[in-house]
Amino acid sequence: MNIDKTSFTNAINDLLKIVLTLGIGALGSIIFIYLNLPIPWLLGAICATSFAVRYDTLPLKSPKIFSSPARVIIGVTIGSAFSPEILNYLNVYFFSLLLVIPFTIITILLGMFYYYKILNFEKKTAFFCSIPGGLIELVILGEQIKADTRKITLVQSSRLLFIILSLPFIVHYIFHVDVSGNQVITETLSQIDLKQLFYLVCIGTIGAIVGKKLNLFAAFLMGPMFLSIFAFSIGFVDSRPPDELLKFVQVIFGTIIGFTFKGIKLDEVIKTLLSTFGHFIILACITTAFTLTVSYFFDFPIMSILLAFAPGGQADINLIAIIVGANVPYIAIHHIVRLFLVMNLANIFAKKLE
Repeated sequence: MNIDKTSFTNAINDLLKIVLTLGIGALGSIIFIYLNLPIPWLLGAICATSFAVRYDTLPLKSPKIFSSPARVIIGVTIGSAFSPEILNYLNVYFFSLLLVIPFTIITILLGMFYYYKILNFEKKTAFFCSIPGGLIELVILGEQIKADTRKITLVQSSRLLFIILSLPFIVHYIFHVDVSGNQVITETLSQIDLKQLFYLVCIGTIGAIVGKKLNLFAAFLMGPMFLSIFAFSIGFVDSRPPDELLKFVQVIFGTIIGFTFKGIKLDEVIKTLLSTFGHFIILACITTAFTLTVSYFFDFPIMSILLAFAPGGQADINLIAIIVGANVPYIAIHHIVRLFLVMNLANIFAKKLE
């Protein structure tokens, strides 16, 4: 009985820590809204949490427990953007998707050169640091072949941070798209039909369970996304997840990203950010080259192409795409293909590097 009471008390304490962490993230979002900075719900939460975790006196805990439900919501939202009209762009999709292969290979090769030859990382660690995407999976694979997982985590987190911080500013100041916190992404809770909301919950839940059973990669994102695509394509449901929920999802991901740097000394964080910035510049050059190439050959919105080739995480980039009103299906398909490529390449080379 004492054990149960202790467990219950610990669970309550952990929950309170998570609530406080999310509260700090939300406060950062409000400050970013006040300063009229782009994508405030995501970027504000990242910055506020990154700052707050520097202080050990604050009882904080990463809201990772909400990561899977948040991915389910993003998966359903991505699926809601698919429509029969997309068939008109299949030729653009196909040839653009072919370019994902050289994009992925060039990205890994140049990243490997940078970390192995310039920064003198051990070969196995350099390889996993160079791969654009799948942080958790890359750390697990790196651990299996005895690579430096601490370095992999720091470098991959820094890469993600640079990309997530830079893209909204590019979209806002170069493409002049309103990404302030005031715009409504989808319909609000007060506008959505309760029956439609129930259907969305069922799609997300069933999709996640089936995705996990089928052992899909990123099951909590992919499962709901595929089921959502089917449900919206046949007209079974026509409402998207409510605006308030998508804003909360941004705060969740923002606090999780910001929490990555907890427990790491400030000088190590600065050193990692500075060294990773060189890789970020390489990634930016490759992404720009492929974005301009696709844009030159196909009459397609350059902002959607940029987000399709942006070497960030599947959930994070698609979340930005949803917020800015880009072509979500086009972007989602590109990231699925790239994720499939990088994880298969990671598995193959992991075995060779053992």
